[in-house]
Amino acid sequence: MKFISKIIFTFTVLLISKTSMSQKHKVVNNKQVQKESEYYKIVDVPIPKDVKLEVGGLALTDKNQLGVSTRRGEVWIIDKPTSSNPNYHLYARGLHESLGLAYKNNGFYLAQRGELTRLEDKNHDGTADVFKTIYSWPLSGNYHEYSYGPKFDKNGDMILTLNVGWQGGGVSLVKWRGWMVKISPDGKFTPYAAGLRSPAGFGINSEGAIFYTENQGDWVGSGRMTHLEYGDFAGHVESLNWTNDPLSPLKLKPNDILEDSGMSLYDYAKRIKGLKAPAVWFPHTILGISTSDILYDTTNGNFGPFEGQQFVGDQGHSKIMRVYMEKVNGVYQGAAFPFAEGFSSGILRMIWGNNNNMFVGMTSRGWASTGKKQFGLQQLVWTGKTPFEIKTMKALDDGFLLEFTKPVNKKMAEDLSSYQMTTFTYKYHKTYGSPIEDQQKCMVHMAKVSEDGMSVKLMIHGMRLGFIHQIEIPKLTSKTGELLLHNKGYYTLNQVPGGELKSPQMMGSHKPKKTIHQPKRITTMPSDWGEHGADEKLVVGTVPGLKYDVKELTIERSSKIQLTLNNNDDMLHNLVITKQGEQVPIKVGELAQNLGLKGPELNYVPNSDMVLFHTGIVGPESAETIYFNAPKEPGVYWMVCTFPGHSYSMRAKLIVK
Repeated sequence: MKFISKIIFTFTVLLISKTSMSQKHKVVNNKQVQKESEYYKIVDVPIPKDVKLEVGGLALTDKNQLGVSTRRGEVWIIDKPTSSNPNYHLYARGLHESLGLAYKNNGFYLAQRGELTRLEDKNHDGTADVFKTIYSWPLSGNYHEYSYGPKFDKNGDMILTLNVGWQGGGVSLVKWRGWMVKISPDGKFTPYAAGLRSPAGFGINSEGAIFYTENQGDWVGSGRMTHLEYGDFAGHVESLNWTNDPLSPLKLKPNDILEDSGMSLYDYAKRIKGLKAPAVWFPHTILGISTSDILYDTTNGNFGPFEGQQFVGDQGHSKIMRVYMEKVNGVYQGAAFPFAEGFSSGILRMIWGNNNNMFVGMTSRGWASTGKKQFGLQQLVWTGKTPFEIKTMKALDDGFLLEFTKPVNKKMAEDLSSYQMTTFTYKYHKTYGSPIEDQQKCMVHMAKVSEDGMSVKLMIHGMRLGFIHQIEIPKLTSKTGELLLHNKGYYTLNQVPGGELKSPQMMGSHKPKKTIHQPKRITTMPSDWGEHGADEKLVVGTVPGLKYDVKELTIERSSKIQLTLNNNDDMLHNLVITKQGEQVPIKVGELAQNLGLKGPELNYVPNSDMVLFHTGIVGPESAETIYFNAPKEPGVYWMVCTFPGHSYSMRAKLIVK
């Protein structure tokens, strides 16, 4: 019977692969995507040309039809969504940017900007004729007040999250912005947890625990996932404006939180009752830049060897990460790994189909993504082959236990030089984002391989509570000679078994943060320019959607240039001037994306002769001015933002005459 199932499964994969080849979209052609596709294939779900499917939510009906809510206020029902010719039917329209969708009791539930709504087709004509408001909340009109959900908990109540607004920083202008809330089917409203900034994704595990993902910004050093319990405060201060309300489970006030404590969130949480440290950090630009949906692997092994683990989408980098979560001393924590990239647009929603394939819903309008399409719907399909991966990473009181998906080469796995570990953290402060802080190397003191070769116990010197532990194993192979498909993992260590950390500390390993001189970043006017100063003074601004506010600038060759980057956006940007060549800014952007933990201190500017001049990283509502002599050679040069993921769309011509 297993043999017959395998034949059917293989035939299905081949059929889907053939379907995917017929689609016009081609996945970004890079080596990593090609390697991943041997195990997990990205397959387009065809979308009619007249449908703008900017996915906000996904839900399966009782008839295995796929419901899709969109940012344009529509709900579509797709019949036979896994076929090469799915049928689209408009179920509802006129809604206000629905960024979530659930199906229960013959109807859809969704969050509009200002209310939770139930849609139902009473007369069975395929179109919603009942739009019932379950609960509504106030709006200020701020563009950044997104609302997400719902998801049903085990009691049948609905969980939603409410984005803060934006006015030069996150703001909660009306009640419950920055909160997770719970609403019963009959409309009872309960504020559940506070401190959220941009909570686009959340999920509920088999034990009923709720987790949410967060995007880097003010009060948020990097992307992260936090376990939220009733009355928790996740860190963004604006939500505390409403703790005087009788419904609030918190009593904290905004002035209880220092704008710059000089501490990490983990350390500051020891001082502030209710402040919750993340269970998992996603290092910014390394594991995405805009975390989104959470999807648990509930496929009983029909999607590979990761049953029970979490998949986390990323809108900005059009990729999916994988999370192994464990509970240590009653506290959730775990490791994040890369999983799959190369999707056609920015990932916002993920859901399982009835065939155990993953539907991935996407949108990028106004938000931008490495996947260049404005929207998309794709499937991620397991080919039946098992990749060689770090399956789990479990905390010990003196190291980590690594479990693999295949037996390791024992000789290589026992070689201590196979492993590299670095610890680091982020600042908790009001400033937008955080540089990597307090980075230190660890020492792998011992590597003990299990008899079956499926796990390795590492004894580590230099582990630190409250820090992210990056493990890198670039050369380890399986018993049959395969390299790891992804050789890095990032464990957030909040607890160790038994409660006492027994990892010896690396005495004298702490080094003061070094200042790196970048000679191509000149921020003071050269003294030899004299009283006259610059020949030309240029200003480049930013606009939403990862764009500069100019498409091209023209300057005279050899002229003295003063250029100011004004960042009016709500994201981090830089401006790098490159040599001529249409592909040069893309190549420079790719080099920047590969800088890893060194990226922030280098302003995400690689040391390359393709780079001529550049600014540093400029935060929202900030500016930086640089000075340079224009190239002597006429031609078309480029201005590009090399913050990881931005170079695909954020560039402009610099024409030298």
